[in-house]
Amino acid sequence: MPTDDLQHLRRAIALSQEGMEREDGGPFGAVIVKAGRVVAEGNNRVVVDADPTAHAEVVAIRRACAELGDFSLAGAVLYASCEPCPMCLAAAYWSRVDRVVFAGGRQDAAAIGFDDAFFYEQLPLPIEQRSLPMTQQLRDEAVVPMRAWQAKQDKTLY
Repeated sequence: MPTDDLQHLRRAIALSQEGMEREDGGPFGAVIVKAGRVVAEGNNRVVVDADPTAHAEVVAIRRACAELGDFSLAGAVLYASCEPCPMCLAAAYWSRVDRVVFAGGRQDAAAIGFDDAFFYEQLPLPIEQRSLPMTQQLRDEAVVPMRAWQAKQDKTLY
C-alpha cells in the first residue's frame, strides 16, 4: 500500500478516536483526498448532531462536496477507519470517489455493537421479506414528475 494511503488512513483512525473522546458518536473517522490534497475530514457525529446519517464517511463527503462546490468527487479517495456500512458505501458510489481504503472490518464494528451485517443481510432480500415493512402507493402519480425529468433538456445528470 502506498505510504500516502497509510498516512491518510492513520488520520482517519485518529479522527475516530478524537470524535469518540468528544462523545460526538461512535469511533469512526474519514478523510477525503483529491489530487494529493486533503479536501475534507469527518468523524461520526450521530449523537452530537442527533442525525442517524451523520456517519464519518457521509460527514466527510458532505464537507468535501461543499469545499469543492461539486456533487462529484471523481478523482478522490475516501479513507475510512472502518469498512463503510451500506449507507456510507452507497454515498461513496453516489459521490463517485475513485476508490475507498479502510482499516477495520464490519466484523470489528459488530464486535463493539455496530452490527452492519444486519443491513448487509436485509438489502438483497425481496421487499416483502425485509424486517422493515414497506408498501408502495400512488405510483402512477409519482412517475409524472419522473417522466418530466426524463424529458427535461437542461437537467444536470448525476
